[in-house]
Amino acid sequence: MEAKMGRFFESVGNFFTGGDNIPWCDRDIIAGCERELADAATEEQRNDSLMRLSWALVHSRQTDDVNRGISMLEASLDNSGSPLQTREKLYLVAVGYYRNGDYSKSRHLVERCLEVHIPDYLASRMPNNVYDLLIVNLLYFRTIK
Repeated sequence: MEAKMGRFFESVGNFFTGGDNIPWCDRDIIAGCERELADAATEEQRNDSLMRLSWALVHSRQTDDVNRGISMLEASLDNSGSPLQTREKLYLVAVGYYRNGDYSKSRHLVERCLEVHIPDYLASRMPNNVYDLLIVNLLYFRTIK
């Protein structure tokens, strides 16, 4: 109960101070994702399980887990079947670098996410402040589909 209260007050404090809005993931969830991956019967289930595990790893509070998630995602970027999968993987890698404090690399990856879905002729016409707002929305709120 005390741990739940601590998390509640931490989240309230983060809300008022503008703290991290990206969700955290604990080791229990990561272990569950690893079991799910081990039990995957088909290639499609395996790919889905890998994405869930990668998501959990980059959202971990443990630096080793975050680095593992980044490595898994970067290794699988070339095997993305669609632009949407590429964008999702780039976003998760950006979250990982953000968690590790490498904000410039995170921003660069979010910009690459935007390039996947925004044609060059539109991106070049956007004022920088609108472009920056899109990056913030993608990184923090994932509102761009």
